[in-house]
Amino acid sequence: MVGENHWTLYLKWRIKISDFYQNGIVATLHNFSERTYDELEKELIDYSKFRPITLILPSLYSELKGKALPKIIKEISKVKFLQNIVIGLDQANREEFEDAKKFFSNLPQRHEILWNDGPGLRKLDSQLAEQNLAPQEMGKGRNVWYCMGYILALGDTEAIALHDCDIMTYNKKLLARLVYPVANPRFNFDFCKGYYPRVSNKKVRGRVARLLVTPLLRALEKTIGFKEYISFIDSFRYPLAGEFSFRRRVLKDIRIPFDWGLEIGVLSEMYRNYAGNRLCQVDIADNYDHKHQDISLNDESKGLSKMSIDIIKAIIRKLASQGETFSMSIFRSLKATYYREALDFVQIYKKDAIMNMYEIDVHEEETAVELFAKNIMISGQVFLDSPMESPNIPTWSRVDTAIPNFLNDLKLTVINDNKV
Repeated sequence: MVGENHWTLYLKWRIKISDFYQNGIVATLHNFSERTYDELEKELIDYSKFRPITLILPSLYSELKGKALPKIIKEISKVKFLQNIVIGLDQANREEFEDAKKFFSNLPQRHEILWNDGPGLRKLDSQLAEQNLAPQEMGKGRNVWYCMGYILALGDTEAIALHDCDIMTYNKKLLARLVYPVANPRFNFDFCKGYYPRVSNKKVRGRVARLLVTPLLRALEKTIGFKEYISFIDSFRYPLAGEFSFRRRVLKDIRIPFDWGLEIGVLSEMYRNYAGNRLCQVDIADNYDHKHQDISLNDESKGLSKMSIDIIKAIIRKLASQGETFSMSIFRSLKATYYREALDFVQIYKKDAIMNMYEIDVHEEETAVELFAKNIMISGQVFLDSPMESPNIPTWSRVDTAIPNFLNDLKLTVINDNKV
C-alpha cells in the first residue's frame, strides 16, 4: 500500500511537471504544487519585513451591498502579511461614505478609504484640471490612479497588489499567490499579472479575452506583420485580468488609462518601461467567477461593446506610437482577418467545451464576434478622426513636478476624511 501511494504521488508529479512549459516572452509561474496557504503566508510575513505589502481595492459603493465584497473582506481580514489596505471608493455620497467606513472597519489591518466623490478629493481634482493633469472621466482607472498616488505619498510600502471587488470565488490564497512574485526579495520582478481559468458553473467565460483580444492579435500579425509588442501581449494567458502586483517604483512613471483599456494599457506601459525579465504572470486560482457585463449589442457606450472599443483603441494607439501607419483600408483588412480568426476560435472553444462537458452557446459566441468585428471599424474611425486623443492619465512624476505639494495634500485629505 505504501508503494502504491508513492507511485500515485509520482504519477501526479509527472503530470504537473509537464506544465512547466513557458509560452511567449513573459515568465509564467505555475500552480502545480501542494503548498498550503499557511506555508505561503509564513514566507510572506518574513518578506514583508523587508518589502512591506499594501493591497489596493478599487470599489463602487454598490459593491458593498453585493455578494462578493463582504466575502472578500472576510477573507482579507484573516491575512497577516498586509501592512496596509488602500480602498478607492467611487459613487458614494456622504452618508454612503460613512456607511463604507463602518463596513471596512471589520478589517484588522490599517486601512484608508479614498472618498473619490468627496469635497476634499474633488477640490484636488479641480486643482489638477487647472493644469490639464486631471483624469478626464470617472471610472476604475481614475480610482486606481489616485490610490497609487496616495501610496506614493505614504512612502512606506514596497510591494503592492491590486484586485477587483466583484470576485465571487475569492479566497485569501489568491492574494498570497498574486503578491508573492514581487514580495519575494530573491526575485527580481517589478510587475506580475494574475491569470486563472475563465470557466465557472460548467460554463465557458471570458468572452472579450477569448473572442476579441486573442483573435485580434493574431489578425494584426497577419495584417501588419510581426511586432514584438503583439507577441508580448499574446504571451499573457489572461491579459484582461484585473489582478496584478508591482513594486512601488513602478507607480511614479506609469500612465494609467481611465477607460476600459486599463488592463491592456498597464501591460503596454510595462512593455515600454521594463525589460522582459522584470515581468511575469502567475496562476492565482483554480476557479474564478465575477460580475458579468452585458454584451450591449445596440449601445456602444456601455457593456462589452464599449469595453471592446476601448481595448481595440488601446492596442491600435500603442502600435501607432511605435511607428505603425493605419488607414481605413487596413482596418477593413483587419476586420475581415479578425472575423475569420475569431470564428475559427469559436469552433475550437466549442470542441473544448464538449469534451469537458461545459456549456457554450455558439450563437451567442458568434453574435459577440460580429459585434467585435463591427467595433474594429468604429475604433478605427475614431482613431483616424482623433489620432492625438489619449485616455491616459499623466504620470505621478509629472504631477509632482507641476504641483510639488500635491501628493502631501492628497495624503492629508485622505487622512482627514478617514477621521472617526
